[in-house]
Amino acid sequence: MSTGAQQQPDRTAERTGAEPTMPVADVAGWWSTGISRIAPGEIELRGYPVQDLIAGATFAETVWLLLRGELPDPARAALLEAALVASVDHGPQAPSIAAARMAATCGVGLNNAVATGVNLLGDVHGGAGQQCMGVLADIAGRTAAGADPDEAAEAVVAEHRAERRHVPGFGHRFHPNDPRRDPLLRRIADAAADGLVGGAALAAAEALERALARGRARPVPMNIDGATAVVYAELGFAPELGRGLFVLSRSVGILAHAWEQTGEGARIKGPLPRSVLPGYTGPPTRRHQGGTGDR
Repeated sequence: MSTGAQQQPDRTAERTGAEPTMPVADVAGWWSTGISRIAPGEIELRGYPVQDLIAGATFAETVWLLLRGELPDPARAALLEAALVASVDHGPQAPSIAAARMAATCGVGLNNAVATGVNLLGDVHGGAGQQCMGVLADIAGRTAAGADPDEAAEAVVAEHRAERRHVPGFGHRFHPNDPRRDPLLRRIADAAADGLVGGAALAAAEALERALARGRARPVPMNIDGATAVVYAELGFAPELGRGLFVLSRSVGILAHAWEQTGEGARIKGPLPRSVLPGYTGPPTRRHQGGTGDR
């Protein structure tokens, strides 16, 4: 071919039926991310070399960095860590913990047992924090629009009762007063007094607690879902991330219980001790009459 001849396009892919070669830039961009940059000998998280984070960042600060893009100040990081610590475990009566322990007795690997527990964290068990964040945002929005906080909370409670819906984040089937409530709310109240957070979610939660208590002989205090919802909302996390942070926290307890159960060596440990049989509500014992052949 002469140097002046026009180069012809490569028709190999057309002749063989193969897909055309994808440009390197398109391949590299397939899973583009603003979270991490990885190269030979290099790992950066949101622009920070990982060795710098190892030297000086806490786990809670790193969680914030990956989710929010920047490192938090120490006071906000401490609030996040307090909420994460508060939710790590609630014993085998929590379905996620019980399921992980049961899975561990069935001979599956530790990762499978942990995944079994985590997969139970849905709308009913584990999702109330996210739901509560939505309710708190509703009350805070009505208040910002000029409504009295207590009247806004009363209206929200009335709406839930009219629809026969439980107000998420309040009351507990096990604790008359959830011991995790007060420490978290005190820290948020102090942060609001110092101007670190706005306090709107805290005010909404307290108004909601008062509204739920009116006309009742016993109050309906905030539980861990409500208390952590206040923390995460005040720190500016989206409700969906509130649920994700709960899953992250509870995974620690699930892992610990699954590991403990693995070490006990029990096999196929069901939900009830062998001496306790589940109740039966079907028909009484009956016999099947075999066919006579005269059909």
